[in-house]
Amino acid sequence: MAEPLMPKATAIWLVENTSLTFEQIAEFCGLHMLEVQAIADEEVAPGMQGIDPIISGDLTWAEIERCQDDSSASLRRLEPSVPEPQARPKGARYTPVSKRQDRPDAIAWLVKHYPELSDAQISRLIGTTKPTISSVRDKTHWNAPNIKPRNPVGLGLCSEGDLEKMVAVARARAGSVHGEASPES
Repeated sequence: MAEPLMPKATAIWLVENTSLTFEQIAEFCGLHMLEVQAIADEEVAPGMQGIDPIISGDLTWAEIERCQDDSSASLRRLEPSVPEPQARPKGARYTPVSKRQDRPDAIAWLVKHYPELSDAQISRLIGTTKPTISSVRDKTHWNAPNIKPRNPVGLGLCSEGDLEKMVAVARARAGSVHGEASPES
């Protein structure tokens, strides 16, 4: 269940204006019961203004009354009338000027160690273009004699977790598993 926008302020209002139990308030606000008790004792957030969850659209007065009558009931948050914002998909990422010359080295390392990665995956991982990747693969890059394969994680172009995810996806598509024994008999 999603929490209210300002859980402590909502808890303050519920403590001051209702007879709900600390457990009910803590569960609704996503706080610990002792934290709600400290709010009630004015040990936590003294002077903080409470926020009315009815005005903010999180609860109705009927829901509060229902839970006041039954101390074992849980408050149910109203469905928001405004749609929740969606996370924006990752687009092209910014690479500092000082690290841009390291991209071909990282591409060479990925092509050498993980040939199962597609150009699109390498592009997403490092933040480069497909023509750059293909020129490094074909050794037609303008700086080809100076390219030395280096780990993109060590260069700071991607995180190790992102690299592992991409490699796992590429291997799943290819149908191979890391450390798989090759038939040499």
